[in-house]
Amino acid sequence: MDQPGRADRREYPVEWEADVVLRDGSTTHVRPIRPEDADALQRFQMAQSERSTYLRFFAALQRIPERLLTQLVTVDHVRRVALVAVRPGTDDDGASREDIVGVTRYDVTDDEPGRRTAEVAFNIADALQGQGLGSVLLEHIAAAARERGVHRFIAEVLPQNRAMLGVFREAGYDVEQHLDDGVVTVSVDLDPTDRSREVMADREHRTEARSMQGLLSARRVLLVGPTGAAGPADAAEDIDQLLVARVREAYAADPGDTELLVLGDDVTWADLAQPGSTENTVDLAVVAAPPDEVIDAVRRLRGTGAHGVVVLSAGWAEAGPAGVARRRELLRTAHAEGMRVVGPASYGLLTNVPGASLRASLALTAPRPGRVGLFSQSAPTAVTAAETVKRRGLGLSTLVSAGHRADVSGNDVMQYWQDDPHTDVVCLYLETLGNPRKFSRIARRLAQVKPVVVVVAGRHGSVVPPGHTVRATRAPRRMLDEVLRQSGVIRAENTHQLMDVAQVLAHQSLPTGGRVGILASSPSLAALVADAVAAAGLTVVGPPEPLSAGAPDNEIAAAVDALYGPDACDAVVVVSVPVVLPRTDAMARAVAQAAARTGRTTVVSALGLHGMPDELAATVPDGLSGAGDEIRIPAFSTPEDAVWALGEVVRYARWRTQDHGSPVRPALREGVSDGVARTQARTLVGSLLGRHPDGTVLDQEAATELLACYGLRLWGSRSVRTPQEAVAAAQELGWPVALKIASPALRHRADLGGVRLDIADAEDLVEDAERMLASASALLPAPDPVLEVQAMAPTGVACVVRSVEDELFGPVVSFGVAGDAVDLLDDVTHGVPPLTDVDVARMVRGVRAAPRLFGYQGAPAADVAALEDVLARVSVMAEDLPELASVELYPVAVAERGASVLHATIRLRPAERRTDALRRALPG
Repeated sequence: MDQPGRADRREYPVEWEADVVLRDGSTTHVRPIRPEDADALQRFQMAQSERSTYLRFFAALQRIPERLLTQLVTVDHVRRVALVAVRPGTDDDGASREDIVGVTRYDVTDDEPGRRTAEVAFNIADALQGQGLGSVLLEHIAAAARERGVHRFIAEVLPQNRAMLGVFREAGYDVEQHLDDGVVTVSVDLDPTDRSREVMADREHRTEARSMQGLLSARRVLLVGPTGAAGPADAAEDIDQLLVARVREAYAADPGDTELLVLGDDVTWADLAQPGSTENTVDLAVVAAPPDEVIDAVRRLRGTGAHGVVVLSAGWAEAGPAGVARRRELLRTAHAEGMRVVGPASYGLLTNVPGASLRASLALTAPRPGRVGLFSQSAPTAVTAAETVKRRGLGLSTLVSAGHRADVSGNDVMQYWQDDPHTDVVCLYLETLGNPRKFSRIARRLAQVKPVVVVVAGRHGSVVPPGHTVRATRAPRRMLDEVLRQSGVIRAENTHQLMDVAQVLAHQSLPTGGRVGILASSPSLAALVADAVAAAGLTVVGPPEPLSAGAPDNEIAAAVDALYGPDACDAVVVVSVPVVLPRTDAMARAVAQAAARTGRTTVVSALGLHGMPDELAATVPDGLSGAGDEIRIPAFSTPEDAVWALGEVVRYARWRTQDHGSPVRPALREGVSDGVARTQARTLVGSLLGRHPDGTVLDQEAATELLACYGLRLWGSRSVRTPQEAVAAAQELGWPVALKIASPALRHRADLGGVRLDIADAEDLVEDAERMLASASALLPAPDPVLEVQAMAPTGVACVVRSVEDELFGPVVSFGVAGDAVDLLDDVTHGVPPLTDVDVARMVRGVRAAPRLFGYQGAPAADVAALEDVLARVSVMAEDLPELASVELYPVAVAERGASVLHATIRLRPAERRTDALRRALPG
């Protein structure tokens, strides 16, 4: 029997608990079943319809017999696993209880090594059928099964149970089914596929977007404040009272299309608790109160229809372990009631949807309506961003402040904005990334259709803002930059740059290329702009158009017409800074009209103009696409700002049109039927961790076997301690051979005598071995140095391929050309799997030493395709096996034909759950 290792412990697996979003945007809680769930399971069964009971048990079963009931709630969390979806309920006496709304379970039926099989079954409450709970439970039970070494599910389903058959068929796994004696037997291979990942991501997108829509389309907003009297004796409560007063002031100043209900003034909890009352419907609650009162308010919102709660007040995770526990209780309570949480320490929510604007914020007035969606975390950054938007005259569709990001995050809002017809540009001001893998996946999908501009504060430091819970990371600081680059987002350094880029994207079409025409009011300004254009990686087209500050209107019109002529350029930069004469609007009018007529991307830097000024507005003429629409030319304080923003937009436009490749799929190799042997690899890893539950470094035999599962051949070697043993090993491996000191400190150090290559006979080998043993004894503190004899591989460029399982980023794959470039200059590229073939190619070509692979100074070109294949296989292995603490292939010798893995160091340790696991779950 294969050994799942440390995962085989039988205690309650708390890590399997999760809050999930259903198809209607509501939430529920999934957890392992417990023996004390017997009564809840019986109630669940008795509430099911006769049809549901028959489809589950193939017989009429109103009550579960006591013996079977005990068996169903008693599991070992290894061979017998059951998960339940639960929601809060009340008994006949009005006491709170937990009700089961869905059950899934598996029982291992076949322990064949490498093919552990389990029978799986599902039962969903009648009221929740069709809400996607079955597919969610399949994701979670499949993830638990993979952790326990189960590779395949089988299920017996009645043909008329089309819903359950659909859950299996539509999940994206490899599924087989056949009909026998009136029962459909379904077989599900649990190895994730590209299709299963795509299905999960698509369902996640739809449910999370629907969840956010429930918040942002709220019409009746309940304002809840602290219950005690404010006073100097309770400063925190005093702040909460001020927050409530600010919300009321903001609503009075700008109510939008929402109705604000103030608890204690307009309604009471008793009003809200009355079934059927017109006053008991609430879409959203805004709460400013001490933590315990917030949690109590969330409980009292049950039955009001509230989709979520915005928590304005602080005092949660930033208050220490007790605050972390309170935040966890808040999330558990809200999700159990089907609600999402925005905050704590949120600035609130604003939308500018025509006829359906929402005002649930501390902002006294909302920015003008527009096409930009803005997400900001804490309240102070939201204040800064909102005021900057107003000052520049940039319109917003939505403003969301997540505060400490306990639940709703930028990932959720991006899911919503992807399909939001009112948002064309997405801007994110982030203080932390709690789930960079999910961020990268969602942002990359969104950026394909809408530009995403991101600021990450503290990217180059390790300070975590109070109240934010972020996993530790050992990844290099530039890893976050790589995640952003891989996602296709535009990275800004600060709010100023964020708004600069947003101005261009919100009101200008994407440029079709990087050719830039310049219109400047002086030759010196033209030269300045030309330098900035070149520095931004763009190309100046022709000599800049000179235009003096006092030029008459006809000269302005002629210069502008020439610049905007057909195919004259892809984008235009206009700079007008008169020294003596006052600024006229003739140039602004001419440029705005030309841009509206041609659709050419345009940016302006003119004295007295900043943001989205009316002077640079024009209407698209009749007969053109978008006729009647108003466009505005963004104006910048300095020419450098204008050109930088334009350069970022051009780079994004190029990214949109590029081929981003397909997920790497290792090609077929001998003995590996589908490119990789995942089941065999997981069985081997489980067996090794079963013998070494705290982790281990693989010996050569185990490393060779594991790498072979992914089509990677580890070049054979023999460990020796004497020259005579070295000769015997060389005769076994075949001449010529390489001789190395086995110590990691000297293995690759030819300069210190740690490596001898191309040894052709026994006499030379004995001499080299004696010399190397003497050197090793002098350099190494340990006695009896060990040498390695290895058959000579084809000579080539030595490279390094590594992967490290990081607690925050998951697997991080890196590449470098071996030598000082890696060791001293850190000339390394990084990628976060899953990688595409384009990602792999970029990593290889992204190091500064890459020319050595392409025939540098007359040397033969290396087999880059073979090197990319090695890197791709390592990335797939790292993605598949979270138990891989680290992998180092060093050196990988890339010859004219082929790439040889000469040494591998692989370390295993018990797997931790990744931030972006193969199951849908909310933060908890």
